[in-house]
Amino acid sequence: GEESTLLVAALRSVGIPARQVYTPRWAHTDDNHAWVEAWADGKWYFLGACEPEPVLNLGWFNAPASRGMLMHTKVFGRYEGAEEVMSVTSNYTEINVIGNYAPTAKAIVTVTDGQGNPVSDACVEFKLYNYAEFYTVARKQTDAEGKVFLTAGKGDMMIWASKDGKFGFSKLSFGKDNELTVTLDKAAGDTFTADFELVPPPESAEMPEVTLEQRAANDCRMAHEDSIRHAYMATFMTDEAARYFARQYKLDEDAVSRILIASRGNHQVIADFMARLRSEKSKRGGLDLLQRISAKDLRDVTLEVLMDHMQSDMCKNPDYFRRYVRNPRVSNEMLTPYKGFFKKAVSKEEAEAYRAEPMKLVAWVARNIRVDKECNLGGAPISPEGVWKARVADAHSRDIFFVSMARSMAIPARINEVTGKVQLIGDDGAVDVDLDVQFQEEKLGQRGRLVASYNPIRSLDNPKYYSHFTLSRQIPQGNLQLLSYDEGDTDMGGGITWSNLLKEGTPLDAGDYVLVTGTRLASGAVLSRISSFCILPDKTTDIELVMRESRDEVQVIGNFNSESLFTPLSDDGSVIQQSLLQACGRGYFVVGILGVNQEPTNHALRDIASFKADLEKWGRKMVLLFPDEAKAGKFARESFPDLPSTIIYGIDTDGIAAQIAESMKLKHKESLPIFIIADTFNRVVFVSQGYTIGLGEQLMKTIKGI
Repeated sequence: GEESTLLVAALRSVGIPARQVYTPRWAHTDDNHAWVEAWADGKWYFLGACEPEPVLNLGWFNAPASRGMLMHTKVFGRYEGAEEVMSVTSNYTEINVIGNYAPTAKAIVTVTDGQGNPVSDACVEFKLYNYAEFYTVARKQTDAEGKVFLTAGKGDMMIWASKDGKFGFSKLSFGKDNELTVTLDKAAGDTFTADFELVPPPESAEMPEVTLEQRAANDCRMAHEDSIRHAYMATFMTDEAARYFARQYKLDEDAVSRILIASRGNHQVIADFMARLRSEKSKRGGLDLLQRISAKDLRDVTLEVLMDHMQSDMCKNPDYFRRYVRNPRVSNEMLTPYKGFFKKAVSKEEAEAYRAEPMKLVAWVARNIRVDKECNLGGAPISPEGVWKARVADAHSRDIFFVSMARSMAIPARINEVTGKVQLIGDDGAVDVDLDVQFQEEKLGQRGRLVASYNPIRSLDNPKYYSHFTLSRQIPQGNLQLLSYDEGDTDMGGGITWSNLLKEGTPLDAGDYVLVTGTRLASGAVLSRISSFCILPDKTTDIELVMRESRDEVQVIGNFNSESLFTPLSDDGSVIQQSLLQACGRGYFVVGILGVNQEPTNHALRDIASFKADLEKWGRKMVLLFPDEAKAGKFARESFPDLPSTIIYGIDTDGIAAQIAESMKLKHKESLPIFIIADTFNRVVFVSQGYTIGLGEQLMKTIKGI
């Protein structure tokens, strides 16, 4: 996203019309993507924001884009072009450009009430299954006849319609269903369960021709660009330099090294901040602040912001102070030095009154900050100082403003990352506050408990949030609001799973919810289930988490980081690590961990050799890794002369075998060989370990299935 914004600005600066194109979510896999279109010779051409190619209309995403269901872009002002208009604001028009990338179909949705009458001004959400939720990629209001329309790629979406607390939903297959009627036949408290098989559009990518000369010229440019970037990265702090710095200032070497290395190109700012903290108390507090903020903040936070938030007044609870007072990060805002500003803007007498009775601050914000959803159409939050000066903001910026103002007065506060609620933090825990109500009593919200049982399916003993299931709350209007639990870290693990969230139970606010589960098949299709349940105050609700599965189709059975590093074996003896993504390119690939001179490995390699022609025709890379350099030296390639030419040999210098064993729940980590088929969307669709009969045939069967 950021790189596409940069490229658009760069192209416009030299007179080339350009725009960012965005798919809010893929249909065939999780995640989203942004790229760039540039205008030349009377038409729009696309290019990757950060993946230079020899020609236009070429990127790693040609194939995924041909399976897309919706792409859009924003045009400033009113727009009178040929593309379908998605929405119009006072500043820009959002238009639908899916037709530039995939075959499309138009469908009309009619919303009716329980008596079959059309419902005008109903909200119709077009949803794709992505990250285990039904994510809204387009939202429209019905006309006087209860109708809306959308043009999309030829795949399946969930249609969710709502008005005044009533709602209904159904599957829509673009290209098959020209019309769909959705009835508002459900309301809060109703229970329902529905299964859907959602099929994405088939691949239909058109690849432009690239000559050998064009490819060679592009490779030269890439090498030059790599040298520029590597020269810059060489200026980043090393472990040795970071530890020397820590010794100079008598700081914890391990902590300082981790922080300075993570700060990358911003290391001088972080070092200057540490150097300014002279007292022992400041040193400890400064390190604690740096360990509290995210890796992204370390890379772009300013010295002014860090020094401002080190001046935070203490509150009674040291843990609350670190997390909910001194911490500069509230939500997704740009970090600013707001604490010094509010100390000047708010008198000491007022600050003391708010500290004594925080609900007075809630009432002040509700009375004095007007919410206008049209005032910030760009979406990026307004700074707390900006909200104070304007006294008007969108609701999200208003919420960030309140938390920032509270923290400036040493009042612990947060926006709950799961529910999105604004909360004051006290001795009794978190208290929800409603900034839309000027006068209210301080009280805890009513809560119940949710427990879910799970009967494991093949290769999935512990479903993961965002990968296999999500929870959403039904809000009064009839829409869904996702509970945004911690997703963990791709490399370090963690995150929310069935076992650590629902097996023993989790507290939830009283209300109506839906559980969405989904099994992604290797084809990109999804076997999903949506079911509702109610949380009652002081009660435990028991539900079942059901993962549907297919006995016939290839399905996604795990996750694997395609940017994992290994060291390719080179003829010239050079030792340069590469990621699997770099070595294999976008798409599917095979990774094998070999046990040298062991019969299971020898048998597996002979099986693979027997399918040499098929695997070479498939054309994807096979990365075969040795556990260490010594074992690589003992491998006799001449013993296996008929292996496919698509093989890349290397050494597992970065723990790929351990990652596979962990992610695939392999019981005997030392048992080799291990083979997986995965793709650069980090999906695993095949795993084999140890002695296996017919490995080549199994690989080809899976490959044909994908």
